[in-house]
Amino acid sequence: MTSVILGPFATQIMAALGADVIKVESPQGDNMRHVGPMRNPGMGHIFLQANQGKRSIVLDLKQESAREALLALVDDTDVLISNVRPQAMERLGLSYELLAARNPRLILVSCCGFDQHGPYAAKPAYDDLIQGATGVPWLSQQYSGGEPAYMPMTLADRVTGLHAVYAVTAALYAREKSGRGQSVVVPMFEAMTQFILGDHMAGLSFEPQLGGPGYSRLLTAHRKPYRTRDGHLCVLIYNDKHWHNFFAAIGQSERMQDAMFATHTQRAANIDAVYAEVARLMRERTSAEWRVLLDAADIPNMPMSSPEDLLSDPHLQATGFVRAVQHPTEGPLRTTGNPTQWSATPPSSSVAHAPQLGEHTESVLRSIGIDDAMLDAMLGSKACMQAQQPQPDAKEAS
Repeated sequence: MTSVILGPFATQIMAALGADVIKVESPQGDNMRHVGPMRNPGMGHIFLQANQGKRSIVLDLKQESAREALLALVDDTDVLISNVRPQAMERLGLSYELLAARNPRLILVSCCGFDQHGPYAAKPAYDDLIQGATGVPWLSQQYSGGEPAYMPMTLADRVTGLHAVYAVTAALYAREKSGRGQSVVVPMFEAMTQFILGDHMAGLSFEPQLGGPGYSRLLTAHRKPYRTRDGHLCVLIYNDKHWHNFFAAIGQSERMQDAMFATHTQRAANIDAVYAEVARLMRERTSAEWRVLLDAADIPNMPMSSPEDLLSDPHLQATGFVRAVQHPTEGPLRTTGNPTQWSATPPSSSVAHAPQLGEHTESVLRSIGIDDAMLDAMLGSKACMQAQQPQPDAKEAS
């Protein structure tokens, strides 16, 4: 019972790891179905990326027959993961207590905005709001000196989604020992607060505090891809060995005697000036010249890539991480694989396509014992819905 990014991202990972994921959608479908670009209505690009390997059923849970069908499905389910607010789940009669009474082995993972023991418990939450509430725009303003800004990615959703994945796997392991399931709450606000304060608690870590918040190396305006003579290059000269090698490579070994460069502590204390000097030096050579020099000196560097660049990246091509797949209605697509490597039980490289809305309603409901008459009644009352299969565009599909 997940939609948008957080829950679908988490369950996408689980599907890639071998879980049989049944996506329960409302008659309107996941909002991300409707965000283009898309070839066919209801099959937006983010939905296609985040919902591979899942089966879609449509249930209008405000109708009793649909709710009963969901409960019957839960009876034989290991994990129910939801980003419906817990208060709304209770109103639907889907509290953990009720579900656990039917299936004591069930693990209910609730992805919500906030810990349920605080005053924000019932508040709605979206990525932008959680980024703002946990200081991301403040950090952006400190870094840029301009207006506060959100990160141009669903950072809070995806960070919290990773917490949801390990919550599921750890709860399954605990159930192997105890024989019983449990309820796990995965709140966005706390997940992102941990993420941000891990770097930026700084002087606030101490009582009494030793200065203000913020990790200076991450906040200096000079921390950005360096401009070279003909472009940009990402370089991190970090530890003592890197700095010795860097100055030796450019014929200025004596500069390691400068107080500003001599130790990690001194470099951190003078990070603005240190990075500004590297920026000045980087403008003296082309990107290609720098890459040869830096690679020979074993100094970390990478190109500055765009999404298009990633599709042709030689490493990603060699590992097969970006894959070409054929969708039955959407035609040829590019997608990413699972980033983990396993010696004995690797994730499947042939995950099924992202489903049409309600594509598997009939097959799933029949598998839990719903007969023709009941299915027809549910379809007639719109308690459930089957996919309306679009025809693939002949030109695109060819």
